[in-house]
Amino acid sequence: MTLFGTDGVRGKAGKKVSAISSMRLAMATGIYFRQFSTTNKILVGKDTRRSGYMIENAIVSGLTAVGYNVIQIGPMPTPAIAFLTENMRCDAGIMISASHNPYDDNGIKFFDCEGNKLNRDKEELIEAIYADEGQIEDAQVTGQKIGKSKRIDDVIGRYIVHIKNSFPRPLTLAGKRVVIDCANGAGYIVGPTILNELGAEVIVMGDKPDGFNINENCGATAPEALAKMVLDTRADIGLALDGDADRLVVVDEKGDIVDGDKLMAVLAVHLKEQGKLKGDGMVATVMSNEGLGEYLATQGLVLHRSAVGDKNVVALMQKEGINFGGEQSGHIIFSDYAKTGDGISSALQALAYLVKSGKKASEVFNPYDSYPQMLVNLLVEEKRPFEEIEGLDALKEKVEGLGIRHLFRYSGTENKIRLLLEGKDHKALDTMMEECKTFFKGALV
Repeated sequence: MTLFGTDGVRGKAGKKVSAISSMRLAMATGIYFRQFSTTNKILVGKDTRRSGYMIENAIVSGLTAVGYNVIQIGPMPTPAIAFLTENMRCDAGIMISASHNPYDDNGIKFFDCEGNKLNRDKEELIEAIYADEGQIEDAQVTGQKIGKSKRIDDVIGRYIVHIKNSFPRPLTLAGKRVVIDCANGAGYIVGPTILNELGAEVIVMGDKPDGFNINENCGATAPEALAKMVLDTRADIGLALDGDADRLVVVDEKGDIVDGDKLMAVLAVHLKEQGKLKGDGMVATVMSNEGLGEYLATQGLVLHRSAVGDKNVVALMQKEGINFGGEQSGHIIFSDYAKTGDGISSALQALAYLVKSGKKASEVFNPYDSYPQMLVNLLVEEKRPFEEIEGLDALKEKVEGLGIRHLFRYSGTENKIRLLLEGKDHKALDTMMEECKTFFKGALV
């Protein structure tokens, strides 16, 4: 059984991510990290889903059963777990979240003692332990060796101070009206608090989680309501987080959604101008528009492309000695401030640039023209290996013959196939996408 996708373990809460599977996975994780243990502590946080209670208790049971002590900190952004795991000297960190997925999904993400997401090799080792009945049975302890758990409610202050320190000290947000949509998720306290403390006039949306409304018609996956609020309140900018606050979508003062690639382009050049950009450019994924690479080249920078997933972005950043990268979807990594995508930290960098520029958001965050691009997600019954799909090579050849860039891949977190086409001719893209949709529906649906 393959447990891990592109970002931890994710699936239907109560099914793939059940109390039993979560407890067993926690035991396997505890067994794995035991060999590197220095403090015998593992940090556990979560987003605002109702199922988080069930999964959190199961994880605590699994970890304490193999002798680990657990620190529970409740609802916190995913990047906060990465930061606090290292800051609090824990052997590992666990985040319970399905990120941008609907409330009835949930997931489990893992961080090592330095706050880094686990690479595929480490995930495979944990999967092997998970499947080994004898190892799971032998690792359970008794008596005084059983672990303990405690809940700490005041660590949010540490993360707030850490994120505020990423905002240039001479600057203030005074005079800026900012709308923030917290997606009824993990950033609903931290995000507005930080913006208020930096002096902004803050209008808050999506800050009333009830366990079921996370990402529901709000946040980074549905920024339309945010765009309307920006217009209605005549705000300077709108910021949308996703359920675990590791993603950022920006809306300008005209109510237009800022393209994720363009946002990263502006921030990369801003870092270069400050002398803070390490390496010869930035890292984005194969999903990013060719226009991004062309624009960076005009600025003397190189675009390095990784596989999809923010941990793949981080891995390539580390390999190339680069401190900035991200995904078109809104995961943006400033590695000087965070080990993973951090929506709030990224928002502060965007706001700092906006303040320094003295211009409007619509002027600042639109530095080049993108190539026309289409992205379609199709639900699939089965994720068949591409090499087994008859006629796929011929389809790819046809797409390439029209001068269209393509990327066909399965989602690592949902039963979906993602179809990306990019080219110069809108009409050709529309026609080819319809053909691609028909082909994959016949092959997979």
